[in-house]
Amino acid sequence: MPLRKATAFWPWVFLSFLALAGCQPAAQNANTTATTQATPPGAQNLSVIQRPQKIADMMKARGEQDQAAPSIKIVSPAKDATINGSTVAVKLELSGDLKGYMPHKDPATQKGNHIHVILDNQPYEAYYELNQPFELRNLSEGKHTLRVFPSRPWHECYKNDGAFQMVSFTVKGGGDATKPTTTNTGQTVASPKASPAANASATPAHEGKDYSPSQAGNVDPAKPLLTYSRPKGEYKGEDADPIMIDFWLLNGKLQGDGGEYRVRYSIDDGEAKFLDKWEPIWLTGWINGKHRVKLELVDKAGNVVDNGGYNSTTREITITR
Repeated sequence: MPLRKATAFWPWVFLSFLALAGCQPAAQNANTTATTQATPPGAQNLSVIQRPQKIADMMKARGEQDQAAPSIKIVSPAKDATINGSTVAVKLELSGDLKGYMPHKDPATQKGNHIHVILDNQPYEAYYELNQPFELRNLSEGKHTLRVFPSRPWHECYKNDGAFQMVSFTVKGGGDATKPTTTNTGQTVASPKASPAANASATPAHEGKDYSPSQAGNVDPAKPLLTYSRPKGEYKGEDADPIMIDFWLLNGKLQGDGGEYRVRYSIDDGEAKFLDKWEPIWLTGWINGKHRVKLELVDKAGNVVDNGGYNSTTREITITR
């Protein structure tokens, strides 16, 4: 090749190589961005499955406990009590046909029977040892509602008569509105409206619970009332799929049980579906990330049954594998 032609050729090759090399990182970045943007959104197809085998195995190992009919009583706070100060002691009594059922956390598994304790319409706090104190601290001034019901180690609640109790009470001289409401063990029960820095002194909430300021609704104990129980918090590893939906229903029956109501649920503001029997369901097909779960008690016309605003509840959960 003549020298002049070779000299003209090599710069062209060199520039072509640089152009090709310069495109390579851009392609990798595009793939990374696409992957990042697809997680957690992406495709999620949820379906209802039968009770998981691991739950069935736990039930078998527990003997007749799942046929128990535990009754719960709120000893304090008393119904319609007025409490001076921001600390409220919660005392419960358990009775009924227990068949060996007793709240207790196994130190090895960190699981066990427990009572779901719900302040206003916040996520529940699990109460494992009834012989140990349970307090609500830094409660805001005003009216509050407390709901309790027994639960199994996998958080499926008992649904027999007497297993649910509710009281309303009033706090005078409430706590610091810039700080969260906690239990005596430091678990967050409700958060203030202030910035996240206001919660820095509180023990981080377990199970990834996301709280809002606690406000009592004007609940009528004689009207139908849906109490959201599960899902809640953060789900990891084998607990991340399937996930149970469970609730407590007072003063009403669902259509499949001979009543007139339905429970409407939706995931991530998607298509609304219905539960017509009062029993838990398990959903499979979850993808990683945060999800919104909404439960509502509706009448025959599809309208939410009003009762203090508690019959329509949304929780945010997190799936981490």
